Amino acid sequence: MQRRTARMLTAGAMALTAALTLSACGSGFSGSGSGDATGGAGKLTSSDKDLTVLIGSSGDAETAAVKSAAAAWSKSSGTGVSVQPANNLDQQLAQGFASGKPADVFYVSTSALTGYASNGSLLAYGDDLSNKGDFYPTLTKSFTVDDQLYCAPKDFSTLALFINTKDWKAAGLTDSDVPTTWDQLASVAKKLTRDGRVGLTMSPQYERLGAFMAQAGGALTNADQTKATVDSAANVTALDYVKGLLQDGSTKFSSDLGESWGGDAFGKDKAAMTVEGNWLTGAMSSSYPGVDYKVVQLPKGPKGAGTLQFTNCWGIAKDSPNQKAALDFVEKMTSTTQQLSFAKAFGVMPSVESAASKWKQEYPQYAAFLDEADSAHGVPNKAGTADVIADFDSKLGSLESTDTKTLLEGVQKNMAAALKG
Repeated sequence: MQRRTARMLTAGAMALTAALTLSACGSGFSGSGSGDATGGAGKLTSSDKDLTVLIGSSGDAETAAVKSAAAAWSKSSGTGVSVQPANNLDQQLAQGFASGKPADVFYVSTSALTGYASNGSLLAYGDDLSNKGDFYPTLTKSFTVDDQLYCAPKDFSTLALFINTKDWKAAGLTDSDVPTTWDQLASVAKKLTRDGRVGLTMSPQYERLGAFMAQAGGALTNADQTKATVDSAANVTALDYVKGLLQDGSTKFSSDLGESWGGDAFGKDKAAMTVEGNWLTGAMSSSYPGVDYKVVQLPKGPKGAGTLQFTNCWGIAKDSPNQKAALDFVEKMTSTTQQLSFAKAFGVMPSVESAASKWKQEYPQYAAFLDEADSAHGVPNKAGTADVIADFDSKLGSLESTDTKTLLEGVQKNMAAALKG
């Protein structure tokens, strides 16, 4: 589901997601456990009821894989389980909490986490996980609120640079020309802008351009999300760099190429390179199987490597009568073996470090995504920040003709207000 969220490429879609998240996190949907949200291994509830699981599936492959894994867990545990793919995860979660009958286990996005945690809907079971120390630290940080790890990251995605190898060769470029700096990226983008295509495309949204902010040493907030840092000099540098690429004609936003996201612009060869996540590999296989490409790490900026990460976690309802079985289920779903199985079934990257070497051995062509994990920045997850980012996205499409500092100063005010609550 997080891969889909990351692919929402219009302001309307982003705003809709933010609105649904806010409605789900409003005070009207408080869980019965509005006090202490912690579980504790000895405090987890237990019953003989079947476990219910609600997922925001990316498609048939993910649904089938989760159902198969759940059936295997059910057979070994002796607990019945039913898995339901949601038509609209945010709405269905909100309805379940409002009725007092939520699913026992469900996907939770980073943008929805804080609201559900603050109103007592979620069980903070992170300290009870036997594999807690195996998750990438940047991922557990995304699901930690007030120093409590609420849920186990189920998998994750990062951004990397996709290169059309046919276009690359036609432009006279070789492996030694793969860009590792901003200057080199600008240079190859110019050389690839030929034969009716541009060198580089990406979606006009923070969820892509934010990688350049990270490479410049910037972010939307400070580390603990207590202070807005949108209008920092680093962020100005990053957006001015992208603005320069747009102005020299070597780069165009996907919307300016008539496409809803960078993946389609790349697949249709309207651009020779794009900045996208590992979800694009599946789209290329299904929609553009004839396009040869390679994936490399994003170039380093003035402050080094940087990318963005996108993730969901396995949430457990505070009102679940079977928290003990739910925790056992989550531990199985996030085990090394199971995550590698999910990776094979629907293309995700495991959220546990113990699976990294095996995953890269099996998918060496995609190793760049996982190699960037240590430099990955999570998207802000405080309540209200999703709305600010959606508004930011709606303005980025006109970056080429906009004063960067003025744009960021406006977003700074909105982010500061959101962080104050």
